[in-house]
Amino acid sequence: MKIADLYVRVSTDEQAEKGYSLRSQQEVLEKYCELNYIKIRKVFVEDYSAKTFNRPEWKKLMIQIRKTKGKTDLLLFTK
Repeated sequence: MKIADLYVRVSTDEQAEKGYSLRSQQEVLEKYCELNYIKIRKVFVEDYSAKTFNRPEWKKLMIQIRKTKGKTDLLLFTK
């Protein structure tokens, strides 16, 4: 069974209101994993701007991937 980390992010209230809420993104990704027999290791949730990758949860995700090299098969996200 493959193992995935999930990354969900919105940067504006408008995105959240148009159906890209953190909750809806996470639900879509979790359903995808369930249907494809992918185990979820960790979910990273971010509501920071996309202007740069200087985002707290993104940094945590990168640190986690480096620390557990070879333990995560996939990094999944939506738009």
